Amino acid sequence: MKAVILAGGQGKRLKPLTDSTPKPLILVAGKPIVAWQIEWLKRYGVEQFILSIGYLKEKFIEALGSGKKYGVHVSYVVEEEPLGTAGGLRNAKPLLDKEDAFYVVNGDIITDLDPSKLAGGLEDKAVGVIALIPMPSPYGVVDCDEEGYVKSFLEKPSLPHWINAGIYLFKPEIFDYTPEKGDLEATVFPKLAEEGRLKAVLYKGYGFWRSIDTHKDVDEAEEVLKARGNRGRI
Repeated sequence: MKAVILAGGQGKRLKPLTDSTPKPLILVAGKPIVAWQIEWLKRYGVEQFILSIGYLKEKFIEALGSGKKYGVHVSYVVEEEPLGTAGGLRNAKPLLDKEDAFYVVNGDIITDLDPSKLAGGLEDKAVGVIALIPMPSPYGVVDCDEEGYVKSFLEKPSLPHWINAGIYLFKPEIFDYTPEKGDLEATVFPKLAEEGRLKAVLYKGYGFWRSIDTHKDVDEAEEVLKARGNRGRI
């Protein structure tokens, strides 16, 4: 099984860190985000990785090389201008045409979700499966009774909604839907949903998942990983 890591973005909300370091190479608990991803997917049998890169592309090659130090093989496809997640994936088409299915992961998440669960949703009609997790509230929630008395405080509970976890399993047919420039979320997924060709797997009671978009995300992810007794893996 192969995995594509979409790592071409600029990470503007993480400036000034991303002035000289692409977001997937930012250190979280002493390790680059992309290294967390490689080690996570390797535990589930992925040994061949394709990095779709653009911004500060040379930094990835310097940091990861061929992937040998992680016990995997890393290839690269390069976008000379920002293409979005769909365009970045399309760049990898020549390396994926012969695969029955392959993973695609956004380059800014750290997680321990079991991606192999997605395979159960890849039925004949489906072109892709996406991982969904309960939406975490960014704030604490206060519960009151009808008279306005406070009953309880809930610290950042999960809300009754599901969000895209940025982890996908696709058949090569996905390339029939990917434009040369654009985003999976805005252009590809709505079309697949309209045709009834996109499925989802709900990760109820999931483990750890964090999208690293801001400085606060870096701090909070480090706190959780260290609290878990980080020994080099999630």
